[in-house]
Amino acid sequence: MKRVYVNEKWCLGCHLCEYYCAFANSGKSSMVKALKDHKIAPRIRIEERDNISFAVSCRHCTDPLCVKGCISGALSIVDGAVQIDSDKCVGCYTCILSCPYGALSTSNEGAVQKCELCAKNAFGQPMCVQGCPNKAIVYEER
Repeated sequence: MKRVYVNEKWCLGCHLCEYYCAFANSGKSSMVKALKDHKIAPRIRIEERDNISFAVSCRHCTDPLCVKGCISGALSIVDGAVQIDSDKCVGCYTCILSCPYGALSTSNEGAVQKCELCAKNAFGQPMCVQGCPNKAIVYEER
């Protein structure tokens, strides 16, 4: 199964992946409309540490701590990827604290979210991959 992977060394810290991610998950007809709606939180994000910017996304761990830390059973592994059942989530955010990569975040409504491989564009890739100017984000099998 193909998944989104980030090469932190190539990331420019431009935040375009966040914009494309928010647009892809918004259901809006244009990026301008999506960005005006502040309720849409991207599922991939840029972090800065030691003056280095890099994109953070789910790394698809083989034995994920987020799943182990989830007390309600809302997180599970399906086809090798962590899935979130928002109906089971109790909002304790233990999964967010458990992830060593910081790949889980909350939406503006407080729901736990992660990259779920959004709608593909005309090239068959997630929007963040297509929008990355330095090709730091790839969509591939590993």
